[in-house]
Order: sequence, then C-alpha cells, then structure tokens
Amino acid sequence: MGMNVGGKKGPVADINVTPLVDVMLVLLVIFMVTAPMLFSGIDLKLPKTQKVNNVALNQELVILSITSGEQYYLGKNLVTQKDLIPSILKQFKAHKTDVVYLRADYALKYEKVAKLIASLKKSGVSNIALVTEVEKK
Repeated sequence: MGMNVGGKKGPVADINVTPLVDVMLVLLVIFMVTAPMLFSGIDLKLPKTQKVNNVALNQELVILSITSGEQYYLGKNLVTQKDLIPSILKQFKAHKTDVVYLRADYALKYEKVAKLIASLKKSGVSNIALVTEVEKK
C-alpha cells in the first residue's frame, strides 16, 4: 500500500482490499462450518429412514421434540403437555408458518406419538413433518 504525495496529480490514496477479502473468506468458512450445528436441539435418538427430503433445522422453524421420558420441548424450551398446543399456535403466529417439525425419540412408544399427532390435528395443526435420521448404507 503506497501513497503518492505531491507530484503533478496531487495526493492519491490507494485502498488495499486484500485484507478485507481475507477476513471475509475466513468469516465465510466459519459460518459454513457452524451453520449445520446451529440447531443441535434436544439430544434424541431419532428413527432411521431412507433419505426423502433434506431439511435443515434452524431457529426459524417450529420444532417439537419429545424425549423418551415424555418431556416436550418447543425449540429448546421445555413445555408442559397442557401448554403445548397454545405454545405451538403462538409460535406459528410469531414465525408466520403452519408447519410443525416433530422429532420423537426412538425409544418412545408409537402410541404416544400417534396420540400427540391426533391431538395436534384436532387443535387445527394439520401440517406435521416427521424428522428422522438418514440410514447409513
């Protein structure tokens, strides 16, 4: 980086953009590495299926997680069973969506998941996406 003072043209200041590009590339790499880990959420052992749709879970989505001990989490917040439906409807309005992503632990009985889905549908939540892990071949 140099600066010409005086001369026929007057003072000239050159901007060196190389450090700016270096910083931006480092930030890009950092965001690319950390973005998939943004929603680690609740630690669940999800059922494994073949790859159907690739969904990147993030804070913008309404994510309902159920542990094997029947604890309900909306995002990362623990929610009681009686406050579950009103909380989901509140999240729908806040995020301007009508889809709930359901993550149920593998050890949870199918009966519990089926009853939850039925109660969600009964309360008007009709778009329910089941989240699973992809089978390793």
